[in-house]
Amino acid sequence: MDVQDIAAAAKALDLTDPPPGFVEDPFPFYDALLAHAPVLPQPDGSVLLSRHSDLDRIYRDTGLYSSDKKAAFGPKFGVGSPLFEHHTTSLVFSDPPLHTRVRKIMTSALTPRAIARMEPGLIDTVDHLLDAMEGRGQVDLIEDFASTIPIQIIGNLLDVPMDERGPLRDWSLAILGALEPALTEEQLARGHDAVDEFKTYLQDLVARRRAQPGDPETDVLTRLIRGEGADAQLSEIELLQNCIFILNAGHETTTNLIGNGLALLNDHPDQRRKLLDDPDLIAPAIEEVLRFRSPNQFGNRETTAAVELDGLTLPVGTNLHLCIGAANRDPSVFTDPHRFDITRKPNRHLAFAGGPHVCVGLTLARMEGRIAIGRLLDRFPNYRLLPGRVPGGRIRFHGYAALPAELA
Repeated sequence: MDVQDIAAAAKALDLTDPPPGFVEDPFPFYDALLAHAPVLPQPDGSVLLSRHSDLDRIYRDTGLYSSDKKAAFGPKFGVGSPLFEHHTTSLVFSDPPLHTRVRKIMTSALTPRAIARMEPGLIDTVDHLLDAMEGRGQVDLIEDFASTIPIQIIGNLLDVPMDERGPLRDWSLAILGALEPALTEEQLARGHDAVDEFKTYLQDLVARRRAQPGDPETDVLTRLIRGEGADAQLSEIELLQNCIFILNAGHETTTNLIGNGLALLNDHPDQRRKLLDDPDLIAPAIEEVLRFRSPNQFGNRETTAAVELDGLTLPVGTNLHLCIGAANRDPSVFTDPHRFDITRKPNRHLAFAGGPHVCVGLTLARMEGRIAIGRLLDRFPNYRLLPGRVPGGRIRFHGYAALPAELA
């Protein structure tokens, strides 16, 4: 597509039926949205927003814009279905008082001190994976590295026994995959089954933890069961669904952060050299990966009153698609937004959303990205990607399904 074709496609963009090339490389379309249609009505009555200023304001205004998705997810998943129960009970798609109670428990468990205690275990996990890849020649940086790290870290956070972690990734991918704008019957069925299987497993794990509580200083599941940090205990459904949320939220997005970062450093050798010459740049490098290729490309809110945006009146209950990937390349906020620059400052990206719903695990995610990418670079400074990288194939979550690489 040339520039004019992309502009035309963007102005007619339907997230449930995206134009060719959008899933693999949405960024030219985002540029066109920002330039020509920053407030774009969708055929189903929802609205797609792409400006940084709009997203930033909406994230902070919890009175006018709700995170509750019961109205949107009822028709999509079926009221009372496993996916409906999960996605309307978990932290990210809830308003106070549930959001407040669950978030208090999570923030009380993920203090800077608690996260610092996780660092040695994270380093051991990463080094073990690097040891396993050494001498193999060709590896897949997603399967052999990036996807394994968050499962182990979040598994440790909830103290899931090591020999029971096998199904977690597939359950997570199926449940989060159901958040895509358009679903096949097979994807829907797989998502429902994953919630049911995950919930059954967690019921047994919770029963075991009630019988033998862990150390609440290090075991978030024990904190959730006791309601520590919150004003009241969670109901059984709230407890189970937010355990699923914790395991899911920390998985695919962090996998994408690590995979995207390794791909970007491969594709921008000048920035890789800059980081190798000055390893202290790893923290701003992670921020630039988050901005340039956000692991989560979309958020959602729903209007609680009539709103006017760019002369368009949005009625109560309008579902808003907040395009994080576009906002993070908004030229009104970022100088030369299409340049991958690991020294960029300031870097006011929205990869972790904002306001009261800002990602509760952002410090942990940053630490995982910093240690995973930094230690791989230290061990294999000349790694190179091979032909055959496979895009993740999702609109909402942007990353790779496979990154074949040669280590050196």
